[in-house]
Amino acid sequence: MLVIANVKERWSSFLAAFAAVTVGVALIATTLIVYDSSLPKVQSRIEAASVIVLPEQAVDEYGNPKDRVPWSGSEARPLLDGLRGVPGVTDAIVDRSFYAQAFLDGKPVEDEGSGEAGHGWSSSRLAPYALADGRAPKADGEVVVARSVGAAVGSTLTVNITEGRKQFLVVGTINGPGYYFSDAFAARQHPGVGSIALLTAPQASLGVVKQKARGVVGDKGTVASGDDRSELQPAYVEHKRFLGTQLITAMAALGLFTTIFVVASMLVLATGLRRREIGLLRMIGASPRQVRRMILGEAAVVGLLGAVTGCLVGVAAAPVLRDILKGLDVTPPELSLRVSAWPLLTAAAIGVGVSIVGAWSASRLAAKVAPIDALLESRTGGGTMGRVRWIASLTVLGLGVLLAIVTATVGAESRINMAIAATMVLIVAAALLAPVFVGPVGRVLTAPFERSGSAAPLLVRAELRVNARRAASLAAPVIAAVGFAVLLSGMVETMAVAYPAGSAVKLQGQQIVTAAGTAGNTDEVVAANPVGKAALPTRAFVHDKDGDLAVIDALGSRDQRWAKPGQAVLGERLAAYLGVKGGDERDVRFADGTTVKLRIAQVLPDDPARGDFVVARDLVREHDPSALTDDIFVPKEAQPAKALPGTAVHDAMRYAIDDYNTDAKLTNSLTSMLIAIAVGYSGIAVANSMGMAAHSRRRDFSVMKSAGGTVRQLLTFTVAETALVAGIGAALGVLVTLGPLAGMASGLSQATSTDVGLHLNVSTVASVIVGSIMLAVLASVFVTWRTMRREA
Repeated sequence: MLVIANVKERWSSFLAAFAAVTVGVALIATTLIVYDSSLPKVQSRIEAASVIVLPEQAVDEYGNPKDRVPWSGSEARPLLDGLRGVPGVTDAIVDRSFYAQAFLDGKPVEDEGSGEAGHGWSSSRLAPYALADGRAPKADGEVVVARSVGAAVGSTLTVNITEGRKQFLVVGTINGPGYYFSDAFAARQHPGVGSIALLTAPQASLGVVKQKARGVVGDKGTVASGDDRSELQPAYVEHKRFLGTQLITAMAALGLFTTIFVVASMLVLATGLRRREIGLLRMIGASPRQVRRMILGEAAVVGLLGAVTGCLVGVAAAPVLRDILKGLDVTPPELSLRVSAWPLLTAAAIGVGVSIVGAWSASRLAAKVAPIDALLESRTGGGTMGRVRWIASLTVLGLGVLLAIVTATVGAESRINMAIAATMVLIVAAALLAPVFVGPVGRVLTAPFERSGSAAPLLVRAELRVNARRAASLAAPVIAAVGFAVLLSGMVETMAVAYPAGSAVKLQGQQIVTAAGTAGNTDEVVAANPVGKAALPTRAFVHDKDGDLAVIDALGSRDQRWAKPGQAVLGERLAAYLGVKGGDERDVRFADGTTVKLRIAQVLPDDPARGDFVVARDLVREHDPSALTDDIFVPKEAQPAKALPGTAVHDAMRYAIDDYNTDAKLTNSLTSMLIAIAVGYSGIAVANSMGMAAHSRRRDFSVMKSAGGTVRQLLTFTVAETALVAGIGAALGVLVTLGPLAGMASGLSQATSTDVGLHLNVSTVASVIVGSIMLAVLASVFVTWRTMRREA
């Protein structure tokens, strides 16, 4: 009851913590709702299939389950016969998907799912689409297309497939997406069997069908039904889901860190301003343990109230985040929101937990308050730092410096996360060490005004010296806001310079043929550009050194150094993972399900431009007829590259800039959102902390006013002190990010083989600094003015 009474009586003191928890829980709830809504769903194209039979699953080099290992035609044939004999099964259909895209007026019809838009006619039975007009395709040159394409039955349509642009007779239209060819044609385009769909009779027992199907498949695969059928997702949908998940994970992580940071700093400040009250409780017999439980109980109540409010706000804000992600094109098609219990319960639990964790330091300080403090003025503590704080701050600082150094050495995929982690740690270190800097910096900055005849500089200097911890608590949210703004905007600026420059240097003098509106380059495009690198990627399967079947990225090359029949060239890392060396032989399974014995011709240092597993291009085309070629790099001494319809030709710099800009939109949007989150959180904390501090000093203002101080002088003193403290926080916020940014720039220099310096977005940084200082000053002036008005 005491805890609830304290929260009700001192609600204004807990307002910032409540607001921070509310915003944090709302952000986490919103991201979890969107994440839950974007989980894989059964695609409508296979809705009619009650059961899907899938091959065994291979693992990647980290042991994570990845691609399914396709059956060959000969392996799938007895499985099909056995599955068709299962009671309740009306038919077993091999479902194939491959590249197909219509060309109208010489231009490709925009279709982000074109990489898997082609199917055999049998697959149309798995979908709830009806044949709107015409008949099924029977010959190789016939096709059934979606009505949305606008091709009439009996007309000729140009369809781009792996071979290139071909003329097909439209024999029918269908009420759904995709291009449906004859089954024989589809089998030649995609000979491997990646899934077998079972159609069942209406009265069939799904459980019995699954049990019998497992008996037929045995250890050669798995049987999926219900939501498990969602595993069959187009690659572009999975890519969008991955990007969206990365974005909302970063938002949630930053929100969680900032919430803990803000809540902890606010509760420490609020507890410090209650030293007299806590001292009185100690005087009447309260034990340190009881005081600690009181502080933690108050935090739990505030956290619970903030969690409930945050969940309500999160539900209301989920459509906004969904629309933002849709605008960034990082959501699965037709994403519909669903609000289930687990996102809200998880967010609420995090909110209460964060409040309790954030209050731990405050409860520890409260437990140390002596009964004599009941007779002293309420303060947050002097300017000295205790031994525990010194040890903690120096330990955290050392860890932050270590992470900043590691940022320069990690791989490109980990560099951003490492820089963010280093900055988070250094922000905590700066907040812990802030009392050390506040006093000396305040003396230096106020020294030029000592002889101005005004008492304000002397008062500011004395206040910062006597109450350095309070000033440090006020500076903490500014450190966080400015630190994240500098880091995130600086990363974008540095990468925008580094990556295009590095790519342009490596590609200097080359022309690059890229896909423009299509999923990749076809054999027609490769034939038109017979000189230069034209890597043909595929997925291959080989046993690693532990005997597990692993999936690897293989490249078919037409470079005569690597394109030798029956041989493969490996990078050192992949060779170590597979446990092979030059001269060894390994069985390699390809996309058509057949196995080929290859000799390891060479093991060379890793080179992304060459590839980790390189074989002859003809070998890949033989076993993966549906594979599309990557960008084609034509050297300057060769004839000019040719741009066929659906392709574009760029020089090195244009290609590098366009390649970077592909992800730059998402990166810039993510950066803006994260900066807004960090600054918004810190703004709440800055406004409330300045208000709390001004309110707690009303007796000081009364004394100064009785000594002859005017309202204008007191406001001037408040502005000067607040601006100075916020300025110190902003300076520390800039300083803590320089190390991680320098480490990132150094890593980019090594990765791109260019001289990459540290780049800052001056306008963003200046805006955040000025905004933080102005917000702090306005909050402090407003509360000071209201306090003096009430005292009057």
